[in-house]
Amino acid sequence: MSAQLEVVTAGLVVALQDRGRFGYRQLGVPVSGALDPMLLAAANALVGNAADAAAFEILLTGPTLKVRAGRVRFSLAGEIDASLQNTRGKPLRIEPWRTVTLGPGDTIRIGAVAPPQSGGPGIAYVGISGGVEVPAVLASRSTYARAGLGGVHGRALAAGDLLPCRGIAGDAWLEFRAPGPWVHAEGPIRVVPGPQADHFTDEALQAFFSQPFTVTRDSDRMGMRLEGPALAHSALGADIASDGVTPGAIQVPANGQPIILMADCQTVGGYPKIATVIRADLARLAHVRPGMSLHFQGVSLAEAAAARAAQAQQLALWIGRIARFRPPGAFDEAALYGGNLVSGMIRADPRD
Repeated sequence: MSAQLEVVTAGLVVALQDRGRFGYRQLGVPVSGALDPMLLAAANALVGNAADAAAFEILLTGPTLKVRAGRVRFSLAGEIDASLQNTRGKPLRIEPWRTVTLGPGDTIRIGAVAPPQSGGPGIAYVGISGGVEVPAVLASRSTYARAGLGGVHGRALAAGDLLPCRGIAGDAWLEFRAPGPWVHAEGPIRVVPGPQADHFTDEALQAFFSQPFTVTRDSDRMGMRLEGPALAHSALGADIASDGVTPGAIQVPANGQPIILMADCQTVGGYPKIATVIRADLARLAHVRPGMSLHFQGVSLAEAAAARAAQAQQLALWIGRIARFRPPGAFDEAALYGGNLVSGMIRADPRD
């Protein structure tokens, strides 16, 4: 069953993202995709989607969306303000970490994401039943704005956009609630040293693993620039023959200030890499804002693999505890039809 959404207001830099665009790095095409794939998977699980279905990634404020056709179930994964304006009553605030189902003419307003300093996630995802079905580009619907790939014409949402999606089948009065917020691990950002650790002095390596680094305002989906003690290069120098890079690689140019490559990073680079953020901690960087501090901790490849497995298990347990419920006033059609009301009728005689 098809459905359609209209973007009434676009919010601030809201884009469609899925798991990412894999298998094209040899052509110079970045992975892109969700900055926090775990939170994306949580949003999709709430509406019964596959983990990599396309959803709205919201860093600051979200859009206002109107259902033009069909019935659409939305999920709110993250500490985000939202309200529903339906055709039958006044606006109703929607709690995060649950779903809400809208029919034709209903509108949902996605407001501001709570800042990460408040203790919650610093970004949010809004899942759509069946995912947003814009055309896939190179096997992905993720938005890569620098090249105009994927998403809605390769850009952030804009007022007036019409988005195809899939209407829900089955019980439209049934909603789903998470067991609680999805919570990432705390502590230092774990990294595997190298692959060019020999391009740095012993003092630089010690400083990298012992001193805090502050996230600067010169950060985006391509890279996160840090400011801290200058990391001096060894006699091998601050340049290497360009080689492959990946999200999580930490490059250090000649000024000694690290750059963490993020989802939209380039595919090759010529700066030595002091370390690489492990996959289990890469999503945590999505919630870091300018002015916040990072500490780094070195781990082995085996420890990195164990952390990733533990995170996958944590997500599976979280998804397994998603509960179904009916909102107050919901009409339970199945219960009504199953109540055998006919046998409960009595004979009414007007003479009595």
